[in-house]
Amino acid sequence: MSSAINMGSLAGLRVLDLSRILGGPYCGQILGDHGADVLKVEPPQGDDTRTWGPPFRDGVASYYFGLNRNKRVQHLDLATEPDRERLLALIAQSDVLLENFKIGTMERWGLGYEALSQRFPRLIWCRVSGFGGDGPLGALPGYDAAIQAMSGIMSVNGEAGGEPLRVGLPVVDMVTGLNAVIGILLALNERQRSGQGQFVEASLYDSGVSLLHPHAANWFMDGRVPRRTGNAHPNIYPYDTFRTATEPLFLAVGNDRQFVTLCGVLGRPELAKDERYASAGGRSTNRVALKEALEAALAGFEAETLVPRLMAANVPAAPVLPVDAALNHPHTAHRGMVVEMDEHYRGLGAPVKLGRTPATYRHAPLTPGEDFDPLPGESV
Repeated sequence: MSSAINMGSLAGLRVLDLSRILGGPYCGQILGDHGADVLKVEPPQGDDTRTWGPPFRDGVASYYFGLNRNKRVQHLDLATEPDRERLLALIAQSDVLLENFKIGTMERWGLGYEALSQRFPRLIWCRVSGFGGDGPLGALPGYDAAIQAMSGIMSVNGEAGGEPLRVGLPVVDMVTGLNAVIGILLALNERQRSGQGQFVEASLYDSGVSLLHPHAANWFMDGRVPRRTGNAHPNIYPYDTFRTATEPLFLAVGNDRQFVTLCGVLGRPELAKDERYASAGGRSTNRVALKEALEAALAGFEAETLVPRLMAANVPAAPVLPVDAALNHPHTAHRGMVVEMDEHYRGLGAPVKLGRTPATYRHAPLTPGEDFDPLPGESV
């Protein structure tokens, strides 16, 4: 285990993490990385993601390991009265309660926000849910892929003329976890003024809809239903993958200056002077012809040598890397985005960097048989 000293910006904050699967545990891990003491309460059989493998280590799936470091673990059966009493004792010692049970479950146990806020007025009670607690779909369960389908994300993801595709990452779950962190931090800041906690909700549905930029902005303005454009951006061009003599590369040209530079590096300065491509709007409108012209020029270059040249010239360009190459990239290591805490654990690092109080990695996710270690004042 890491011997890192907890000097994080949230040191002293106590978080009771009752959540399972992804969005809630990701929120709890972020809070833990930045110094909060996070106690994860799991049912006797454990979080479902402990079985979401292979791969496994010590009987625990990699999926669980990716979301639950910097947490202590206590197993409670909240369907029983004695364990609910134990939970109440833990709540009394906590600043934040994080949960993602099916809506109505906590209320049925007598642990809903209305009941707890009366007893613990400083408690910040954060719920991660599928659709929120009210409205036409309120209280229904939600999973990432289903929300991607329903929120419009799948409709704009995929090749032009092809079938809608799920984004290959649980992006809705992870953004919901980030939104939960934001909500908790906002509530903590307000509590400094009022002395009162409050209810915080982050739903997968709201998070999925919130990700629709620029497609929503385009639809609000002109009423045309957004369509799939493959790797190409709907508004700007060249912002797409392009073939070269070797591997494909991605160009993300956002302004006229970058386009002029790109054309110069490729030995085709006349393209930047062509009236069809001289403006951002023209390049977007004439993207089919422009892609043909650029790929004709790129056929004379190897991606491995061209990408560094373009980057050095301040033209945003990138190789299309597989996951292993991305995680082994020297810049990934330099930015601390791969964490090695012992001979068994590697995980993704914290993406937010703080100058005086950086994230710390104090212990890896716990495996079965590792003890719950009560803190001073914890009576459970």
